[in-house]
Amino acid sequence: MKLRFVHPGSSAAKAPVDHEFAVVVDGLTKNFGKFVAVDHVSFRVKRGEVFGFLGPNGAGKSTTIRMLCGLFSPTAGSATVGGFDIATRPDDVKSQIGYMSQRFSLYEDLTVEQNINFYGGIYGLDGLRLEKRKRWAIEMAGLRGKEAMLAHALSGGWRQRLALGCSILHEPPILFLDEPTGGVDPVSRRNFWDLIYDLSHTGVTVFVTTHYMDEAEHCNTIGLIYNGKLISIGSPTELKHGLDRYAIYEVQSSSPVDAMEFLRRQSWVAETSIFGSAFHVSILNDPHSKKKIQQLLTKEGVRVDRIEQIIPSLEDVFINRIAEEDAQRNGTIH
Repeated sequence: MKLRFVHPGSSAAKAPVDHEFAVVVDGLTKNFGKFVAVDHVSFRVKRGEVFGFLGPNGAGKSTTIRMLCGLFSPTAGSATVGGFDIATRPDDVKSQIGYMSQRFSLYEDLTVEQNINFYGGIYGLDGLRLEKRKRWAIEMAGLRGKEAMLAHALSGGWRQRLALGCSILHEPPILFLDEPTGGVDPVSRRNFWDLIYDLSHTGVTVFVTTHYMDEAEHCNTIGLIYNGKLISIGSPTELKHGLDRYAIYEVQSSSPVDAMEFLRRQSWVAETSIFGSAFHVSILNDPHSKKKIQQLLTKEGVRVDRIEQIIPSLEDVFINRIAEEDAQRNGTIH
């Protein structure tokens, strides 16, 4: 039976009404000493959408989320979450959100039921409301009959769904998920994203960080963050169209590492990257690109089995945008 999520409940603090945006960020900055972790980031997240925050480790994703959840104070800039200012009303922000960290936020030495009771108490649930939400969380996580199991004895997928259930026991209108699918198997990842879609369809705004490009493809909007800066934002389709000035080729070669090295030395090559047993080459649009790749590699004694122009993937977008950002910082041009 497919589980249904109920619509988010009202919070103790009455939030200002913004019918379009659940999260508004303007110039948000966080410094740790001389290190700039988040550098004047600005964006907006529409109510009910799945917003994906994509970037490498250390890019500033988790720091941004922690500021938006009221856990870190910003150094500069401003943001509102659920209509509340994160700097002046962090407690009201917390009443509007659910937060699930990378480590699933569970107490490993507590049972399934004890974890739910603990988080229910934190969120002010008791009596019939707590019992109702507890039954819902157990059903959602697929843990009926396992209420007495310790959290550390659960599989990664079960722990993941239990942590999600605990984070939304109070039915918040906004949910922050910080790399929630790391360390779980592909089937559990797929099932977890089904739960995210169900939440979004009931009007919950979901803000999720991920390293997985296939997950990012299913977000309504994606923000690409690198070195603390938001370098691109848009829907998956919009971001791919942003690479229109490049031609992307997939090359199958007898010596891919050598082939990539030869191509990287060429001024007309923007970027190369491994994709499975092949590699991708990004070139500023040129009707003779394919011929130039073939001729160069043949000259260098590298056998080419296949060259095919392809539609760019999100990974192509991300790799090219990072390369552009690095080139600008280093004063070089592709």
